Amino acid sequence: MNVVNLIQKKRDGKAFTKDEIDFLISGYTKNIIPDYQFSAFLMAAYLKGMNKKETSYLTDAMLHSGKVVNLNSIPGVKIDKHSTGGIGDKTSLIIAPIVASLGIKVPMISGRGLGHTGGTLDKLESIPGFRTGLNLNEYKSVLRKCGAVLIGQTKEIAPADKIIYSLRDVTGTVESIPLITGSIMSKKLAEGIDGLVLDVKAGSGAFMRKTKDAENLADSLISTAKSFDKKVIAFITDMNQPLGNYIGNWFEVYESIKVLKGEVKNDLYELCLNLAGAMIYLGEKSKSINEGKKLAEEQIKNSEAFSKFIEIAKLQGGKVDYINHPEKYPESKFVKKLTADKSGFVKKIDNFQVGTASLELGAGRKKLGDKIDPKAGIVFKIKIGDKLKKGDDIAELHSDNKLKNDLAARMLSDAITFSNKRPIRPRLIKKIIS
Repeated sequence: MNVVNLIQKKRDGKAFTKDEIDFLISGYTKNIIPDYQFSAFLMAAYLKGMNKKETSYLTDAMLHSGKVVNLNSIPGVKIDKHSTGGIGDKTSLIIAPIVASLGIKVPMISGRGLGHTGGTLDKLESIPGFRTGLNLNEYKSVLRKCGAVLIGQTKEIAPADKIIYSLRDVTGTVESIPLITGSIMSKKLAEGIDGLVLDVKAGSGAFMRKTKDAENLADSLISTAKSFDKKVIAFITDMNQPLGNYIGNWFEVYESIKVLKGEVKNDLYELCLNLAGAMIYLGEKSKSINEGKKLAEEQIKNSEAFSKFIEIAKLQGGKVDYINHPEKYPESKFVKKLTADKSGFVKKIDNFQVGTASLELGAGRKKLGDKIDPKAGIVFKIKIGDKLKKGDDIAELHSDNKLKNDLAARMLSDAITFSNKRPIRPRLIKKIIS
């Protein structure tokens, strides 16, 4: 096959065969096809799109660029969850122990923070000693022992995705639904799962700002999952404001602990019950999502979910004394309170700006290689629709740098719009697609 001919074919809007996609992915992964030619292919695919068959072929080629984990030796149905990312989204830390406590296996390969959004691995690593860099043998061992494991992408898992994503990131081709689908599904299918629950975010803090775009991505992910005979349910959820009240790595672990102990019942709690309910349903432990939600709620009430979280953390090297006694965790040197400068209703929150403010505090990376401060973050005390009086608390900002606190406070202040009329609160779950 000729790479130039294939670039021209996609440039002209024609569909690829499986062999042609295999040739492109294999050639690039093996350094036979150079960056400049693969970049041209990515841009042609971005502009002209790929149909559902092509997207499935792309996912298959990326999946088989490395190892596909076989979990047949571990009894039980294997179900995972994937979120497209957002501000304060720590649902994996909560739903993995809930679902595993009911006997369903939860093999999670997660990611790090991306842009303004936080990453599950960074949150888990804020627990001293917690190891996310397990190899595949350790991954299977932990899963066999406690029913859940949370690790990062290994060198063996979908290596094509890692190098292709790096190229997409610098060629303006990130926001392509077929390319996003191939990236997500190649990693998830490599885990050895039987089913997948998708949480596709829409709003100012999400990569898909419009609900319709989120629905299109969900449709592509579902179609691809089904082409591999996987059970799948997708949720379209709101990301126009932070999920929960805590933003930042240890802060999000802290809020997860509170939810797992039943001490906090907010929007985060509600979303976790729904996602866990869907996983429990796909894991064949309930006859419906609603029945699964009730089982999830019971696992929080009877402390089984929290006990499972402790078990997972122990097996992955985490110092559970901090989980049992979060008040012992080191605190930031400086805390700044942000208060309302006028009375009114919270009309709108620029959630992207909230995420950017948390980056400024040190809770994420502005560039590759930046060191994260696990203590840094924001305690966000308002939701859209809340009525505030002048002087009421909006947020607390935590960091070891006073100037960063001051800058992040100004960014947060600019991110919030007030109104004299009470606005309609955004629906947390916009749609469920199964």
